[in-house]
Amino acid sequence: MTQSAAVPSQANVSTTDLVTVSRAVADLRRGEIVLVQGQANGIAHCVAVIAAEPLSDHGLARLHDIAGKSGNTAIVLPRVRAKSLGQACKNDHFIAFVSAKKSGVDAQAFAEIANPLLDLEGMPAGAWRPVSMAESAAIRLAKLARLLPAVVTAPVEPEQLEMLSKAQNLLVLQSESINGYEDASAATLRQVSEARVPLENAENATVIAFRPEDGGQEHLAIVIDEPAHDQPVLIRLHSECFTGDLIGSLRCDCGPQLRGAIAEIAKSGKGGIILYLRQEGRGIGLVNKLRAYALQDRGFDTLDANEELGFDADERVYRPAAEMLRQMGFETVRLLTNNPEKLTGLESWGVTVVERVPHKFPSNGHNEFYLQTKKDRAGHLF
Repeated sequence: MTQSAAVPSQANVSTTDLVTVSRAVADLRRGEIVLVQGQANGIAHCVAVIAAEPLSDHGLARLHDIAGKSGNTAIVLPRVRAKSLGQACKNDHFIAFVSAKKSGVDAQAFAEIANPLLDLEGMPAGAWRPVSMAESAAIRLAKLARLLPAVVTAPVEPEQLEMLSKAQNLLVLQSESINGYEDASAATLRQVSEARVPLENAENATVIAFRPEDGGQEHLAIVIDEPAHDQPVLIRLHSECFTGDLIGSLRCDCGPQLRGAIAEIAKSGKGGIILYLRQEGRGIGLVNKLRAYALQDRGFDTLDANEELGFDADERVYRPAAEMLRQMGFETVRLLTNNPEKLTGLESWGVTVVERVPHKFPSNGHNEFYLQTKKDRAGHLF
């Protein structure tokens, strides 16, 4: 099944850096501290970072120790959260709220400040300031960990970085490695298993699993029949959706789209591929998608809910799909989609899309507003 084609250029991130970022993601999810270094105008800026969501009093105490005599720690928040807390923030996507140790802000208070589902009556004593490049990269790391995009930081002098790393066994990351992680990881995808899996509407189907070198999540290619390599192959990019694909949620159209794509490809008689991408909730993860659902129940639409949490409306990337197609020997496709972003996303990584094949399904009484939002605000072509 595997063939080779021209390899697109990849991000300038080494395999060692990939593994370091992957380890840091796991540390962040456990409430551990990591060290992030960034540079702006030739000046290095370093911070010790803990994710706000799993923050404990023990972790915060360690962070205060790193902060030294000043005792100053800062929580980096999305603009929309800062606004809801009474801070005007016109241009920056994120803003930092600085609180001294003597102010008595504990871990629970920081976690509540970070949580956009909570309405707070007031803020503790502190001051607001812009976010550094290192802190911006730390937010990116929190997103990779599928945590709320809010982190608590303490400043670290560049000359203290190595000593602190060794003394407390903390990972040190460069902002460039964090920001380039997703593209670089996708470039290292390799096929790790393949098996015949007869499906309800496509008995001649094979599932191929691809894993990146850093040990990240596997993406899957569902190959139906035996598509030819000398003509455009019919494909669908399908982002993982536990609620729609597995338990039949009526809030979205993902389940019908997945099963409909399988049936349509099988019916075509020419075969095709479904690329099942591990990008739940437009790339924000299942837990955050459930938080977005809670916000939708308060009146937000599907895009605003993601942004209220501090994410972009759509955080998905399409290099993994392009890399999987390249390794299977397909460069030209017909794409089953209503989303024009998928066309441009694939084409930006060297895949030629010769046709967009419409792929729409009727609403079910629960998802009319969701589908209308995709059409009116995201430009989906229904």
